[in-house]
Amino acid sequence: MTDPCVEHEPAHRRSGNYDIIVALFCGLLLISNIGATKLIQFGPIITDGGAFLFPLTYIFGDVISEVYGFRKARRAILLGFGLSILASLTFFIVQIAPAAEAYENQAAFEAVLGFVPRIVLASLCGFLAGQLLNAYVLVRIKAVTKERHLWARLIGSTLVGELADTVVFCTIAFYGIITGGDFLNYVITGYVYKVLVEVVMLPITYPVIAMVKRHEPDYVPAGFASGAIR
Repeated sequence: MTDPCVEHEPAHRRSGNYDIIVALFCGLLLISNIGATKLIQFGPIITDGGAFLFPLTYIFGDVISEVYGFRKARRAILLGFGLSILASLTFFIVQIAPAAEAYENQAAFEAVLGFVPRIVLASLCGFLAGQLLNAYVLVRIKAVTKERHLWARLIGSTLVGELADTVVFCTIAFYGIITGGDFLNYVITGYVYKVLVEVVMLPITYPVIAMVKRHEPDYVPAGFASGAIR
């Protein structure tokens, strides 16, 4: 007779770190979206608060694409996309809900986390376009180079993905609000900064990717895989 107090093994034991990496990817995305509601300026340089952590989403996106392939990367991107929509809807519901008499920060809440359709649309469109292009380009370069020249696919995918993300987000979110030279400054500064973060982080990204590959028992090098997009 089986002792009901004895803990049984789970029905399906999963291995690897995909779930952890996706959780970090989505967490960085949501934090960055909140930070991006504030424009910040350092001397002549104009950017937004998302600049601190958002570039890391591309590094995690690169890890997912490199190790798990385009299908798994697309799943992570769509999950992040869905969570961003959920966050926006939640903030909107909280915004329009009646404030308690003792709550004196309604205007501040609306200013920071309030539902601004233009910003939400910009964030969602920029993220989806940029991340999908980043993942696709990385996987295609990997298929051509057969696992060689990791730096080329990390930087190449970022150049394409961040360009799409930055142009789409900045144009939808702030075109007309920021005009002329200031708008170009905002777009170019944001793009160059995000790409530089990827380059500076290469010495860390390399060993992280190698470590994740070592801990994935099902990982198949590109030279032995049946197709580039798994």
